[in-house]
Amino acid sequence: MKQILLCALGCALLLACNNEKPAEEKTATAAVAETKTQPVEFADTKYADIGKRGLAALSSGDIDKWMEDLADNAMYRWNSGDSISGKAAITAYWKKRRTEVIDSISYTNDIWLPVKVNEPQQKVQSPGVWLLGWYQVNAKYKTGKRMSQFIHTDYHFDASDKIDQMIQYIDRAPINAAIK
Repeated sequence: MKQILLCALGCALLLACNNEKPAEEKTATAAVAETKTQPVEFADTKYADIGKRGLAALSSGDIDKWMEDLADNAMYRWNSGDSISGKAAITAYWKKRRTEVIDSISYTNDIWLPVKVNEPQQKVQSPGVWLLGWYQVNAKYKTGKRMSQFIHTDYHFDASDKIDQMIQYIDRAPINAAIK
């Protein structure tokens, strides 16, 4: 009889020490985990549509149409460190470039990734919606020379869904060779 009581007491202790959470507590914990904001998440595909629309307008030479999606305080940067500040200055640059330097330009093999950065990884990074775009640029210049290369552009959107930052990663060497 002592053995049965000891065995029953042992089983009771094992059951009492079991850390398994009740099913309803597990469900509540899972629900909290699902609603926790992630550092980065996918954003609405409407931002990819804005990027595509911009490249189509630039390709057709309609700079004013392209500029409709830019904020007045927009900043256009290149990986070289050069930049243009303000929608008016960006518009003037691209109008001159499309009429005096570039004869035609097209974009192919494009890939778009809209993301929302909730928690930047570095202090210098901007939170909010970013559109990452990769595409091949094929340009014919007024010199008659052609240039083709893959370009990566990061677009940041303000609270009004206007582009307030564009950072373009390009290789200037083929462009410089084509405009000589």
